[in-house]
Amino acid sequence: MVLVVDDEPRVLDALEAILAADFRVLRAGHGEEALRILEAEGAAVILTDYRMPGMTGVELLRRSQEIAPDAIRIVLTAYTDVDSLMDAINTGRIYHFIPKPWDPNELLVVVRRAAERYALAQENARLRDELELACNALQREAAEVRERPLALEKLVGAQTGLRGAIELARRVLDSDTTVLLLGETGTGKELFARLIHENGPRRAAKFVAQNCGALPESLLESELFGHARGAFTGATGERKGLFEEADGGTIFLDEIGEMSPAMQLRLLRVIQEGEIRRVGTSSDRKVNVRVIAATNADLEADVQVGRFRKDLYYRLNVFPIRLPPLRERVEDIPALTDYFLRVYRERARRAVPSISPEALRCLRAYPFPGNVRELENEIERAVALADDGRPIGLEHLSDRLRVAAETPATPLTLNEAIERLKRRMLEDALRECGSKTRAAERLGLSRQSLQQMLRRRQP
Repeated sequence: MVLVVDDEPRVLDALEAILAADFRVLRAGHGEEALRILEAEGAAVILTDYRMPGMTGVELLRRSQEIAPDAIRIVLTAYTDVDSLMDAINTGRIYHFIPKPWDPNELLVVVRRAAERYALAQENARLRDELELACNALQREAAEVRERPLALEKLVGAQTGLRGAIELARRVLDSDTTVLLLGETGTGKELFARLIHENGPRRAAKFVAQNCGALPESLLESELFGHARGAFTGATGERKGLFEEADGGTIFLDEIGEMSPAMQLRLLRVIQEGEIRRVGTSSDRKVNVRVIAATNADLEADVQVGRFRKDLYYRLNVFPIRLPPLRERVEDIPALTDYFLRVYRERARRAVPSISPEALRCLRAYPFPGNVRELENEIERAVALADDGRPIGLEHLSDRLRVAAETPATPLTLNEAIERLKRRMLEDALRECGSKTRAAERLGLSRQSLQQMLRRRQP
């Protein structure tokens, strides 16, 4: 659909005659009429005269951005003032200028290209929305499959390292109290939040999760609160946000400390009033959602320096629960290892029966800065490397774990540590590659350099 705007009826007649065979043509004799038509019917292409009494063509195109932000804008003009034309381009987001008198064939070609450009943009926006929805759905489905409903007492470490956290969680299971989970990356904060939800009265409703540090502010706002059609470029339809999706259930906001000040203010309003407002709308919607937030940051310190709102902090910190890092719950490593071994043995269909005592001692000696997630990744890797029918040994663990386990009571010098790591990497490369040539390629060395390093290590 093409909207043509000109104060001269004969010009409108001429433009309609040129375009009518290819497009549905809408006519307007002035800017205000054009805006009313856009409000009522929209348009893919707007073709307007530059100089018109009252509202100019450029002013029309500037105002049209609020009504039809994705429309392609074309100006007919006999005006040759370069500064004015550049201003028109900047303010009106103009796709093309057609000089008067125009060539009918040229004009038709320009409008066809503009219409194709519009159609392509709409299709791209639709595909982006579909892809985003599909990805979000797959992520949530994967999380739901991965984390089956589980009783708190069956959580690995429930009777040992996580006992204190679980006892605190039991006190708020049957309430709507806002919970703040504190812990390092990889301590299982999302799993813990899910368990609080699944063991509480909202278990029949949805649990949705969002990492607040994973998206820029504009996308996070749309993801949490939804948006209206035309709220921004590419917003081709209305979309429900996660707060509406979680209505009656629980929303988990991970890395809450990464929220911008503006988003912190919007979240505060949701918690206080129980209302959200979609991007691009002026009306509020009631939501009934339990909020569980999580962070690995020191929010209290962030409040002191002004990085985090004090009022939001006190709203979130109603019931804090600290999840201890894995280095403080070493007694849970054997049970966690056994659990992950079963998971990845079944997933990979490998006959890896167990883990050797030496490898388990190595795991217990390592501080695991990545916590439970790092341990899980380590076991997944070891299962892939191990031979069927044989337990996981030291040789199947990562270099960083073995180096840590081999570190003597007296600290190594830097050169000693480097030499030890070099030796281990050489041994691993030779064992896994089966030839010096391939081992050298893996290590980024020439075959000659590798041979020299091997000779230096011979007695």
